[in-house]
Amino acid sequence: MKLRIPFKIIFIFCFPLLGKAQSDKIKIVHSDQTYADQKQYPGATVLNGAVEVEHQGAILTCKRALFYRAENRLYAYGDVLVNQADTLTQNSDHLQYDGDSQKALSWGKVIVKDKDITLTTDTLHFNRATQVLSYDCFGTIVNKENTMTSQVGEYFANDKKLTARQNVTVVNPDMTLKTGHMDYYTESGKTYLYGPSTIVNKDSDLYTERGIYDTRLSLGYLLKNSIIYHQDSEIQGDSLYYNQLTDFASGTGNLVITDTVNKIIVKGDYGEVYRQKDSIIITKRPIAISVSEKDSMYIHGDTLSITGVEKNKLMKVYHHVKIYKSDLSGKCDSLVTHQGKGITELFTNPVLWSENNQITGDSIRLISDKETNKLDSLKILKHALIVQKDSVGYNQIQGKNMFGKFENQKLSSLLVKGNGAVVNYARDEKGALNAIMNIECSNIQFTFEESKIKEILFLKKPDGKTYPPTQFPEDKKLLKGFLWRQSERPLTKEDIFIHD
Repeated sequence: MKLRIPFKIIFIFCFPLLGKAQSDKIKIVHSDQTYADQKQYPGATVLNGAVEVEHQGAILTCKRALFYRAENRLYAYGDVLVNQADTLTQNSDHLQYDGDSQKALSWGKVIVKDKDITLTTDTLHFNRATQVLSYDCFGTIVNKENTMTSQVGEYFANDKKLTARQNVTVVNPDMTLKTGHMDYYTESGKTYLYGPSTIVNKDSDLYTERGIYDTRLSLGYLLKNSIIYHQDSEIQGDSLYYNQLTDFASGTGNLVITDTVNKIIVKGDYGEVYRQKDSIIITKRPIAISVSEKDSMYIHGDTLSITGVEKNKLMKVYHHVKIYKSDLSGKCDSLVTHQGKGITELFTNPVLWSENNQITGDSIRLISDKETNKLDSLKILKHALIVQKDSVGYNQIQGKNMFGKFENQKLSSLLVKGNGAVVNYARDEKGALNAIMNIECSNIQFTFEESKIKEILFLKKPDGKTYPPTQFPEDKKLLKGFLWRQSERPLTKEDIFIHD
């Protein structure tokens, strides 16, 4: 038997059911046609045409609905629209709603809107009590800045927060973010990343396994196994900060900056990178590594900076500077390298060790071949001194200035200009000591073979003599200003961090 009521009717249930208050019940506000068909729809009231129901401040409209009054449950279909106190609206083809639990299941072209976002999916769960919407069959959320997609998602309407998992992508005109798990706050634009994540910007790619990214300000706080990729460099560190708008990055803990074009690696515990200024500065435990296939050079100091454009970098290292290379090491207070000129200068009490040679002066300048990056020549300016230890004394070359040439990274010749002096322990082919020379001459030319003096040419009238070993005067053994600094020599790359 069907009961048809063709006029507008409002059902108000005045008696509580199983202890439920009147406000907990679904209320029928309007239906063009209302009837019961116990055979086809047992226990249901059928609502047809311009259906409108209300529950706890939310209004639902649709074309057709089945209302189960005893169960306080509703099934709606056909242009279903839910309006929740003008704060949230939802469209779908179908909806099942339980008034007691306030849980709804919607499917078929589901669209949810609030003032901040638009969510679209095929199937949606909505808990009105907690104001949480969730999907597990792919969904898209759009706000004024971003378009976000994921396989699984939860939107917390009260907190304006989206938790997304599996194949998560966030896109805006400036970047594309991909991750497996994130929390996104629609009001602030901040994204919290959990697990492997990538962010692709116009000029950089970011990777992290835990971090925070502000999609509005293009700021990244990368906190685990993080890397910033640029076209010509990489930045790694325990914790990285990146501002895309200013192209600024900083890093703390195990910072590694790799210049892939210039083959330079810079490390430290804190550093800053200003790409618009072509500038790097490291202030905690810095080290610069000039990469070579066979033998890299390591430089350490208290503070290290690199500025300048590609192939014309200027590196400055300040205080407690040490250098290590298998065939060359050194120490000074400050160092400057001009990449475009191939020149490295050491200042303030510098010392270099090249194989068996100790080299000192007021300043030391190393000149490298700009193409091969191999050491080509040497300048020692003021109070120049080269010392080489012999088993019975010290070979010494002294002068105002010195100019040396290298072949195969070894000192091959040396010109002393001004105030020259030499102490040399001459040995025969079998290594026996046969004479000791102590001679002064304004200008002296030396040639070397296997780090030993092979030939000495006095370019002006010399003053001094060569002694038999047993007759060499004790007071002639050391030239004025002699200082043996072997204890300061870095013997490994780890030694450059030792402050004498």
